[in-house]
Formats: sequence, structure tokens, C-alpha cells
Amino acid sequence: MRKERETRQERFRILVCVNGTDASYEGLKLAAEIGQTGPCDIVLLYVRRVDQGLNSGGLQVRVARQNMLDWGLELPGIQYLRRGLDILGELGYLTKEWRSKASHTDIFGDPLGDNKVEYRSGRKKRIILKLKTAPSVSSGILDQYELGPYNLIITGPPKRWRGEFKSFLEPSTVQKVAMLSPCSVLTMRNAFDSKKGFLIATDGKPHCVVSMKQAAVLAHTLGRPITITSTALDEDLRPMVKSRLTAARKELAAMGITNVKTLARVGDPHETVVEDAKRFAITVVADSGKSRFKRFLRGSVAFDIMGNATTSVMNVR
Repeated sequence: MRKERETRQERFRILVCVNGTDASYEGLKLAAEIGQTGPCDIVLLYVRRVDQGLNSGGLQVRVARQNMLDWGLELPGIQYLRRGLDILGELGYLTKEWRSKASHTDIFGDPLGDNKVEYRSGRKKRIILKLKTAPSVSSGILDQYELGPYNLIITGPPKRWRGEFKSFLEPSTVQKVAMLSPCSVLTMRNAFDSKKGFLIATDGKPHCVVSMKQAAVLAHTLGRPITITSTALDEDLRPMVKSRLTAARKELAAMGITNVKTLARVGDPHETVVEDAKRFAITVVADSGKSRFKRFLRGSVAFDIMGNATTSVMNVR
């Protein structure tokens, strides 16, 4: 297992969470585009709650385990994973040359357990379809990260995004994953328009600069235009913001990333970014730098943007 984890460090690993919505499959399409650029693992995950909708007998479950490659049974989640597999085939990402292997892990108290099918193309690319059993969807996603690790988690849009107090008592699945995940989280809300670029928000703090560079590398690798934005609280601070953006542009140019525009705004950072986000494919915000516990308790501007934006948002950490 240690050797396997060391091998995983050599590839970019993406966990794509599907729930049957079109937005979750848009995330899969983006993952496939990223995967074309170099060594990559794409893990397609569906989490079912313990005993959720499982009305089949023990014999049928055993048959399902033995025939997951054929996807012959409509057990919970299998149809969603099958659709993802078909999409990867239509995109030309998965071909007949890929080798496959199925495996099963028993879960106490649940007859279906965890099941996966792994497809390999040489040593550099893998596709893993995972049907995971967990007490809740969010715990299943976070547990899957621990089996990773991953560089990026992609989810569909949140059904709701609760305020600070309610989020402490009962956060939505996407909200909890975004708060507690150790890696970057992207919430897909719309089709990934290849003609639109990345909007990367920064306030000049060290962790924001690091996040900006990471996001810019991804956008540049995908051939997407980049706009760096920063917001001044009042007009007197606009020159400082412009200076910050100029410095950011120079840093990216030193990395060989030159397709960069800047956007200096004045007002409330949350409101300006949410409004500007409508014109871009993906908006990037930097993690607050707080511990996971503090993020869960207090939230941040980044999480407010994730909750209120009407387009896709990636929280980089």
C-alpha cells in the first residue's frame, strides 16, 4: 500500500463525485480534459448510504459483484457510474486498449459493501469507478479522500448553502466537503464553456498568491485565458490593488504564463467576485488559510462566494 501511495504521488488525481445531475458529468468532462495533459487518475465516485434502496437479495448482490464489468443490474448508483463510463468513451478518453479489474470490500452491516472497477492505460493513467457505502454522502467523499490522496475534488452544485449558524448545525453535502476537504474543491454549476476563461481572485496574501499560481498553471495547461481580479474596499485603495495585480501578472509571466488580464474592482469583495463570475467558466478563490475546524465554525469570504455564485467555483488549497 505504501508503494502504491508513492506511485499515486506521481500523477494528478481527481475525485469526481456524481449524483445523476448533468452538472456532475460536466465535472467529469473537465476531469477528462485535464487527464489528457499528463499522468492522471480519474476516480468516479457514487456514494450510497448504508442500505439505501437495496431491496435485492443476497444472491443478486453476489451476482452484481461478479458482473460489475457488465453493469447488468440496476443497483443504486451503478447506472450513474455507467453513464460516466459512457461519457469517457464518447470523449475518446477510454478506449478498448485499457485493461480492467474489479474488486470488492466488505462493509459491516451492508450486503453490497464497496465495489470498484479499475481501468488502466499503461502506468500513467487510470480510471476508477467506485460504488461506495457510507453513513452519509459527505462522509463517504471525505473517507474516499483518505484512501487517495487527491489533488482535486469535483462535485455538482449544492442543493442549498446554509448560513454561518445553520451550516454549523447541518451543512449541506457540498458545503461540508468544501469546508473539511484537505485538497481543492470545485463545484460545477454549468457546462464548461471552452471559450470562457478562469477568473482568479486574490487579495495579495501569501496563501492567495500560492493559490493563484496553482490555478493559473491549470488554466494555462488547458489553454484557457486568465483574468486576475482584486477588490479595493474604497476608491482610495484602488492604486494599491492595481499595484498588487501588476505584481501578480509579473509573477505569472516569470513562470511562462502570459495570457493574463487584470481586473481591479472597488466595493465588497464577495459581491464584486460573484457578479464578475457570471462572465467566466470557472472562478477561483483561495482557501482562507484557517484550520479545518475554524473553517467549519466561521466560514470565509471564499465559502460565501462558493455558496452564492451562479457559475462554477474552485476553492484552491
